[in-house]
Amino acid sequence: MDDSEDERYRAPALDKGLDILELLAGVDGGLTQAEIAKKLDRSPNEFYRMLDRLVRRGYVTRLDGDRYSLTLKLFGLAQLHAPVRRLVSYATPLMRELAETSQQANQLVVFDRGSAVVIAQQEAPNYWGISIRVGSHISLFDTGSGHVLLAFRSQEERQMMISEHVRSTDKTAQSTEFFTRLDQIRDRGYEMMASMQTAGVFNLSAPVRSSDGKAIAALSIPYITVVNAPSAPDITRTIELLLATCEKLSHLAGSAVGSAA
Repeated sequence: MDDSEDERYRAPALDKGLDILELLAGVDGGLTQAEIAKKLDRSPNEFYRMLDRLVRRGYVTRLDGDRYSLTLKLFGLAQLHAPVRRLVSYATPLMRELAETSQQANQLVVFDRGSAVVIAQQEAPNYWGISIRVGSHISLFDTGSGHVLLAFRSQEERQMMISEHVRSTDKTAQSTEFFTRLDQIRDRGYEMMASMQTAGVFNLSAPVRSSDGKAIAALSIPYITVVNAPSAPDITRTIELLLATCEKLSHLAGSAVGSAA
């Protein structure tokens, strides 16, 4: 396309919005409207309406009143594309093997636009097990998967994920103790908690990590004690099996989907 054709098909408003998104993507802590204008060599007034629309559409958020920062909405949109399909293809045989060795069901969960979403699940091999439908949206605050997705992210990313979750649900912001728990999960390497939805179930969750150590997904087992299967692994052994599976999956999938995180 020559210069005349390029000018003919220009979309200044779209270019302006993309310029803002690309700029904020490379900045930690956000920028003020004046700083954005200076870095893009434009007048601050040129960006007011565009920033307002990006905030209203959820691509940008306001920090401390006057600073603008990128949200994780673009990350959520990317999750709907090929990286998730590749992740599921890598995970399926490993999840099947985990179900056989642990004799428990398991599911794979990612963060998508304010929610933790189940993208794959494997039934328990025997009669009894807890399963969650693929496509189900679950809470970040009271599930093992949600805790792991938050724990293995930077402080800034955690806050953005929580803000999106609060906006898209009726949940409220969490206490200091909640963030202390996330740090403990990160140090331990996994979450183990009594289910807040089903009595007698323990949520065992561990991260599937990208090459930079961030959680791109959580692999979770809703552990139940099966009394008629004495040979089934106990909860300690099940955690070991879960961690080993996550390590394998992280190695296989981390480089393939890490860029989407």
